[in-house]
Amino acid sequence: MTGVVSVVLVLLAAFNGLVLVYFVVLNTAYLLTSLIAFRDIRRYVERLKSLDLGELLSSEGIPPVTIIAPAYNEEPTCVEAAHSLLSLEYQRFEILFVNDGSRDNTLSRMQEAFDLVPAARLPTADLATKRIRKVYQSKRHPNLWVIDKENGGKADALNSGVNLCVTPLFCAVDADSLLERDALTRIVRPFLEDRRTIAAGGVIRIVNGCTVSEARVTEVRFPRNWWARFQVLEYLRSFLAGRMGWSVLDATLIISGAFGVFRRETVVAAGGYASPQTSGATVGEDMELVVRLHRYCREHKIPYRISFVPDPVAWTECPETLRVLARQRDRWQRGMAESLMRHRRMLFNPRYGRIGWLAYPYFLFLETLGLLVEIVGYGAFVLTMALGLVSYLHAAAFLMAAFVFGMVLSIAAVGLEELGFRRYPRVSDLVRLFVVAAVENFGYRQLISLWRLHGLISALRGVQGWGEMTRKGFSPSGPRGPGSGQAPLDRSPSTRRTGDG
Repeated sequence: MTGVVSVVLVLLAAFNGLVLVYFVVLNTAYLLTSLIAFRDIRRYVERLKSLDLGELLSSEGIPPVTIIAPAYNEEPTCVEAAHSLLSLEYQRFEILFVNDGSRDNTLSRMQEAFDLVPAARLPTADLATKRIRKVYQSKRHPNLWVIDKENGGKADALNSGVNLCVTPLFCAVDADSLLERDALTRIVRPFLEDRRTIAAGGVIRIVNGCTVSEARVTEVRFPRNWWARFQVLEYLRSFLAGRMGWSVLDATLIISGAFGVFRRETVVAAGGYASPQTSGATVGEDMELVVRLHRYCREHKIPYRISFVPDPVAWTECPETLRVLARQRDRWQRGMAESLMRHRRMLFNPRYGRIGWLAYPYFLFLETLGLLVEIVGYGAFVLTMALGLVSYLHAAAFLMAAFVFGMVLSIAAVGLEELGFRRYPRVSDLVRLFVVAAVENFGYRQLISLWRLHGLISALRGVQGWGEMTRKGFSPSGPRGPGSGQAPLDRSPSTRRTGDG
């Protein structure tokens, strides 16, 4: 018996050492992307000072864009979001609002608000989708079209829009998002500056607590709800530190489904979004498409670039209840795991360059499989502490790697926000951000990891579906008031502290 106990204790000590190595490697990766982002955001801000958006808007070379907004039970927000899209400052654009078989009054609200009439529109691609019932065009706004179709899921709705897109670029957005008026102009810039660009993602920010008037965020305020506050910080880390760093490394693996622009021709050639009607369903259709675009271009030896742009902004509502937040993170992790499993041949495959050797291994081993090490590691550390088997040096190292390091990275994300864009001008809001950066490491982060681990297990079990979501909607004093439905809270800013999942 003594021998068995000795072996168990040795294994426990070895596992604690593995956990410590995991946290050091993970946080070092976060630190590197943060430092890269810090350097590049400084350069980007300097470039913005010489940018004349008016001149860019009036340029003859600026490409027309089709905005595709899939919607399912978006009655509380659909009209406000459509007005937001119509108010964009861009020379030539159309809006395809795709009503994906909503069971509420989404279609009737759009008909009433925009005076829709049946219209003909010829397809430019033949991606397999559910049946389109009818196509409408607004008499008040000729560039607004509404596609009414049978329910097939978000990816199927996006493919329906891609089929009816006639412009070289399309912008995929969530129907409940509010784009800033110059967002489309700013996110199209990579396509003008580099002809190889096939996709570009923008920044997603939290609208909870902000003042919304006439389809615009007129006053940025820090939310009162603590769950929303944690997510504000998560989004800052994810986009300004995580995705900016990966973009500089030319290894962007995720573009948020809430706001991204794509070259239509390349997306169609790659097979469109993964849906039950095309290449198989996934709840992470945004990440899966980007991974597949990498794979398609490298397999066909097509020069390409996928970029992240840190200044175009889409504002979106985040969950304010534990139940909805748990489902969201479970779903995001399922989407990441599904995407990685589907394209597993890319792992350490020299054919896929830095994606196969850098981005894919990072997301597989640190952001996905590493979850098990992290969760079990917390329990093992507590157990060995209770047994008095951990040295003071190891305990200090664990606390530094697992908690203090994470706090420093969060504070760095706030610094990136201040350096580049200063969306929170009040000193009180900045103080709250720093408080959240400290508090989230003791409970919230571990809770998120538990939900994500559940999502990983769900992916391995083949669980499908989105689950019920609650939508509050927008009002002049911020997103509040009644309203619910199966709305896709599909922001995918990150599944980790600075992540890109």
